[in-house]
Amino acid sequence: MVLTVLVLLPAAALFLRVLNDNTDQRDRLQLQQQGVEYLTALAPLVSALAESQSSALQGVAQEPASLTAGVARVQEVDERIGEALDTSERWANLKEKIGRLPGVTGDSATIYEAHVEVSDLTLALYDTVRQNSTLNRDEESDIWFLQEAAAVNMPEAVTAVSRMGDTANMVAAAKSKQKVALNTRFGYEVLAVQSAGDDLTDNLQDAVDDTESPTLAGNLVSNLNSFKRGIEDANRGANFGGSPNVSAMVTAQSTLQTALNALSGVVLKEMSTLLENRIDDVNYRRAEAWGLLAVAIALIAVATVWTRARAVQTGSGPDSGPARDVSVQSDGGSPYDPVPAYGEIPNYGADSARRERSGALR
Repeated sequence: MVLTVLVLLPAAALFLRVLNDNTDQRDRLQLQQQGVEYLTALAPLVSALAESQSSALQGVAQEPASLTAGVARVQEVDERIGEALDTSERWANLKEKIGRLPGVTGDSATIYEAHVEVSDLTLALYDTVRQNSTLNRDEESDIWFLQEAAAVNMPEAVTAVSRMGDTANMVAAAKSKQKVALNTRFGYEVLAVQSAGDDLTDNLQDAVDDTESPTLAGNLVSNLNSFKRGIEDANRGANFGGSPNVSAMVTAQSTLQTALNALSGVVLKEMSTLLENRIDDVNYRRAEAWGLLAVAIALIAVATVWTRARAVQTGSGPDSGPARDVSVQSDGGSPYDPVPAYGEIPNYGADSARRERSGALR
């Protein structure tokens, strides 16, 4: 019994350690899945905000239907998992500012700045989600590159594309005094689109190089090529050193928005699939650990029963019979009786002489 306990205790300690590590991994992966779910809801919102900015600059005060739907979707997701991702406070602030956009009045610069503030807050929410969900600390390189593309490069590209197209229109409609400042801003947005596009392409290529997904490369190719063509069209329409070609910019903006929306859907779906596969692996290892523990306990139980049976058969068990007394002692005496003194040994000395005399008289 003691031997069984000595074997079971280390095995149980090792099992508990494996189980705790497994639980931590599963909890982290589930949190990352929630992060992907939140990012999936944010992607239509950032595109809707781009549409809202363009329509507001054209004099449309009413909020686009896409923005209403985008806000409702993020609200639903935040109510379910916002506490786990610690996004509720930031989302509430962003939602409030989005609600104020239709009431913004003034010139195009004022309307533009109001939308810039809201889109910047949206980008900050993206960053909060990827940090609090630990997606930005994932140990697998393909997930890391994909989250960088989906939560940083794509929303930045969507926002920069929107600002690039709208500032191009503002430059075309501006008076000569305003054009200098607007041209500077327009050039900055064009460079921002180019930078976001380069970073996006690099991260997606790195993800394809390092992933085990059999579908990632094929799903990205056509959409990424469309995005690259949109970047080239935008650069041509920007016409550095001269006036931007507004019609070319509008076409490039539409191409880029469509390609980015498609890319976002593909990347987020791939991330979700990769995380699901990893959760399945963790669950399998968890079941495997429980199975090995059960086998170990069964083997120890069988070994214990077999050992007791063998002990009974050989008569050496604890219940095989009373123990024999192997102590050396005289009848009725203590095993530690004192040694007789000199002269008291039987048949020796005076007693011996008396027995001899008695025999002579007979």
